[in-house]
Amino acid sequence: MESLKELYKIGNGPSSSHTMGPKKAAEQFLARCGNVDSFRVTLHGSLAATGKGHLTDTAIRAVLEPVAPVEIVWKPEVVLPYHTNGMLFEALKDGAVTDEWTIYSVGGGSIASPDMPLETQRKIYPITTAEEILEWCDKEGKTLWEFVQDFEDDDIWEYLEMIWKSMMQTIDNGLNNDGVLPGGLKVARKASTYWLKAKEYGPTVSNRSRLYSYALATAEENASGGEVVTAPTCGSCGVLPAVLKHLNKLNDYRPVRLLRALATAGVFGNIAKTNASISGAEVGCQGEIGVACAMAAAAACQLMGGTPAQIEYAAEMALEHHLGLTCDPVCGLVQIPCIERNAVAAARAIDSATFAILSDGKHRVNYDRVVAVMKETGHNLPSLYRETAEGGLAKHYKHLE
Repeated sequence: MESLKELYKIGNGPSSSHTMGPKKAAEQFLARCGNVDSFRVTLHGSLAATGKGHLTDTAIRAVLEPVAPVEIVWKPEVVLPYHTNGMLFEALKDGAVTDEWTIYSVGGGSIASPDMPLETQRKIYPITTAEEILEWCDKEGKTLWEFVQDFEDDDIWEYLEMIWKSMMQTIDNGLNNDGVLPGGLKVARKASTYWLKAKEYGPTVSNRSRLYSYALATAEENASGGEVVTAPTCGSCGVLPAVLKHLNKLNDYRPVRLLRALATAGVFGNIAKTNASISGAEVGCQGEIGVACAMAAAAACQLMGGTPAQIEYAAEMALEHHLGLTCDPVCGLVQIPCIERNAVAAARAIDSATFAILSDGKHRVNYDRVVAVMKETGHNLPSLYRETAEGGLAKHYKHLE
């Protein structure tokens, strides 16, 4: 598995796979180009199907247009074999192609290709399954966050502190912003309203309202193109920060405990990213919201004092109950149903952590098996339900217009 620095990334929304990944690809292609007259970028599959709503063209143009004019070609009907989020970059001089590069945005802001697969990129963890990691914890007498500490570079805690501060700043920004989100759906921001209404109810509703408000604040900032942290993606960026902030408000944890919870959450995000996918275009929203919920459940369970076995149970439960979740964004925007899903998943993460902490940690189906089923289920989903905006809610919303 790669470093947590490749899982937690700071960038602008609304999509890690459709915005951050293409921007990264454009930067790398530009670095290899010499003097050119223009660029042509052909977007394939899901990347083309929902790219306009996800600001894919805007992200690419922001990098390349300061150097030369850019032509964007949209080919949603053509799916390249390696991954549905394919891009062909071409540099042109005197009307001829002088350089070309096919690359894929595979989720979480990462890019890869058959010549540069994720599995060949820099790996720092020698084991990649929850079962092996729990065995390591038992053998070494250590916790999951110590597993991270033992294999990451010395600056990992400084990096996670930066991630934590960025997450909290995004929540703060979201709670202070009002109005309608861009894109044409006329979706109003709700985070500040939910936060204010928390003061009007008893403890149970009040606590849930605050949790929702934190998740909504982050997801709404993402939908507006604001700065967020992938956890594991932009589309699911509100779940983990909301859970951590909510529990911290209730219990006032020492800062180091929150960083350790982030590290533990990252382990489960990394397992899913390595052994399956966190790309909605590849496996549906179960790979985004489902994995985000698993990460948040693991973090919450650790903060509650859970053992490694209980923490793994919390993550497994959270992901298991998102199996089969489709990715069907209305109008290709990361708004409906994406924003609400962040809030609901934050609540489910706390429920999963609570359920697990009350148990002895023993259960029949482990996290690795659920990750494998998620991958299989995602590949069996018709493309209509994998971030193409051609089926599900996206299709039926159009019918209601």
